[in-house]
Amino acid sequence: MKLDHVLTGPEDLIAPRTLHPIFFGSFDWHSCVHAWWLLARLLRRCPDLADAARIHDHFAASFTRDNVAVELAYLSRPFTGTFERPYGWAWLLKLAAELHAHPNDEAGRWSAVLQPLAIAFARRFLEYLPKARYPIRSGVHSNTAFALALAMDYARTCNDVELAEALARAAHAWYRDDADCQAWEPGGEDFLSPCLIEAECMRRMLPSQEFATWFTRFLPRLAQREPRTLFHPVVASDRSDGKIAHLDGLNLSRAWCWNLLAGALPESDPRVALMRDVARRHLEASIQHIAEDYMGEHWLATFALLALEAAEPD
Repeated sequence: MKLDHVLTGPEDLIAPRTLHPIFFGSFDWHSCVHAWWLLARLLRRCPDLADAARIHDHFAASFTRDNVAVELAYLSRPFTGTFERPYGWAWLLKLAAELHAHPNDEAGRWSAVLQPLAIAFARRFLEYLPKARYPIRSGVHSNTAFALALAMDYARTCNDVELAEALARAAHAWYRDDADCQAWEPGGEDFLSPCLIEAECMRRMLPSQEFATWFTRFLPRLAQREPRTLFHPVVASDRSDGKIAHLDGLNLSRAWCWNLLAGALPESDPRVALMRDVARRHLEASIQHIAEDYMGEHWLATFALLALEAAEPD
């Protein structure tokens, strides 16, 4: 496991499973978190799944108050203020939102057990956002638009009004005046489109009509397939290279964004068919590669599910 862990002395040489008794076993902490989200989501969508009993047992054994206490205590260690910021924070809240929305009584217990950790990460957002004067527009984990989008799902699902207001303020300050996006992408290690994830973030933050106006200003030549790069799936040349494998995630996350953005426009809008077609082509470009190598398979299934759900008819 690739730890995000600062050593202050030999006493800090601790095994990952001891440091993180819930979120261990995948390549990194955040991948463990969204793997749990993936299991919870599948359990809600497909309660008769062949492995449902195993998933239930796995949650019951791992999501205990003692284990959450250890994960929570880790945040009090020295030099953990930026631990997993903001990507891991957002996925932890997304997981908490999924468990909170689950109709299963057991999931309700898991949700209650996890809640102190969710509150801790929500608090970290509240402390961080007022001092973050500038957005991070990368195509990787540091991207702030992706984090705001997922965190807003939690804030609304769990009725955290203070967090929702803070997220909206940050999004408005960072992105509201953006126009004519040039889409200087892809970067060679991107798994997010800085352009499309910003638009998806704003879709969640603005009232529908206000978003439609903002979106047209943000991508004014979309109907002419410009910026051109957004309409062409990327190619991962070596899926055993953990950074290059990110590009399959870029195709999947673009498909997710294109479909969600299309759903925010009237079906009569001529851009909608174009957006759905480009989403389909991005999905098809990478869906068959999600289990090709461990460098992708430990995380790509999460983004595949996001893309597949967004492609479903309303």
